[in-house]
Amino acid sequence: MLLLRHVFLLLLMVAPLLKTNAQDRTLTLDEAVKLGLANSKTLKYSQSKIDQAVSQYNQVKDRALPTGSVSYMYSRAQIPANTLAFGPSSFSLPKSANANLGIASLAEPIYAGGKFRYAKESTDLLVKIARLDVDNDRDQVSYGIISAYYNLYKVLQSKKVVDTNLVTVDQQIKQAQRFFEQGIVTKNDVLRFQLQRSNIELNGIELESNRKVINYNLDVLLGLPETTQININQLNTLDHPIQPLTNYLDSAFANRQEIRQLDLRTRVAESNIKTVHADRLPTLAATAGAYYVDISINPLPTRGNYITPLTVGLALSWNFGSLWNNKNREAEARIERDQTVINKGITTDNLKNEVNESYQNFIAAINKVNLLQTAIAQATENNRLQQSRYRSNISTATDRADAQTLLYQAQIDLELAKADAGLAYYSLLKSTGKINK
Repeated sequence: MLLLRHVFLLLLMVAPLLKTNAQDRTLTLDEAVKLGLANSKTLKYSQSKIDQAVSQYNQVKDRALPTGSVSYMYSRAQIPANTLAFGPSSFSLPKSANANLGIASLAEPIYAGGKFRYAKESTDLLVKIARLDVDNDRDQVSYGIISAYYNLYKVLQSKKVVDTNLVTVDQQIKQAQRFFEQGIVTKNDVLRFQLQRSNIELNGIELESNRKVINYNLDVLLGLPETTQININQLNTLDHPIQPLTNYLDSAFANRQEIRQLDLRTRVAESNIKTVHADRLPTLAATAGAYYVDISINPLPTRGNYITPLTVGLALSWNFGSLWNNKNREAEARIERDQTVINKGITTDNLKNEVNESYQNFIAAINKVNLLQTAIAQATENNRLQQSRYRSNISTATDRADAQTLLYQAQIDLELAKADAGLAYYSLLKSTGKINK
């Protein structure tokens, strides 16, 4: 019994640890992007837009199918005055009469000026545009996930630097306290290092707060339980060769969805012009009809009381008023086409600026990392010299603390710069339309 009690207590102690570990999850960048894309409500909404466009396309195809209708009518006529006199002759009608009339008709369009074909072309192009909208949204979602992932990476790397420096400062405080006890340094020197530790701890508190916010947002973005603590795999943020700017511009012109969409919208506008023009033309349809005419009150056929005419024919119609009524509609359609062409030029210019800005930001980020690596080497050497001078009681505690602070700040700046360089690379990929390729 005592043994079971100990086992139960042990399980109670271990259970929270197991729960905590179950909430930790290490993700690579690719895994995070896949999770985010699968969970994205934006993409689900965009997919519904594709489904809507496909439905509209199918509706247009349905318009080219034969149309048919069936109707039935019963009527009864009461004729109080039922005699017509024509001089010496007269003609009498019955006091009442019944009539049953059934009609079934079918019409198949043969020629409508190409309106059905242009409508199908237009809606088919709109389906393609909707698919490109999804691709564009996928790029936006992917970049948002990558940005959040790198922000979390920056915070976690900075926390590592903070933890490392806290260990170093603690060692320095112990050393200063020994020197103080030996009368080598003053109490103020010890307080200087303690103040330095407090400042580092304050930075650590702020970083932990930022980590929780970013981690929570990323959990929501990826569709993970909101208590999941995400760990980041080590990122290689500098393994991205720099190509000439023209390569990135060519890639953008070939892959950016906005350019391809505007090309499709220009074709839609051309199709709309043809549709408006087709309204000027006559339409031709094949028709077939069946009639049931019965003069009895009983709607069921009775020999000698009904007739069933059958008709087939061609129906030609032409609203020639469209020759002058549609000219302004056609002018409007041409204006819309021209606006699309102009908009493509504007979008192309904006695209060039976006690619160039992302390219320059990427180069600047790489240069900043290289400069900070040099600064790290210099700060490390300066810190080593000040540490040696301090131990030899040549430099003051202020000089020693300043050297350590410079190294600490340079280390954090370097980690942030590496993450910014990695994010700048993906920003460049996004501007070229290749973030998901």
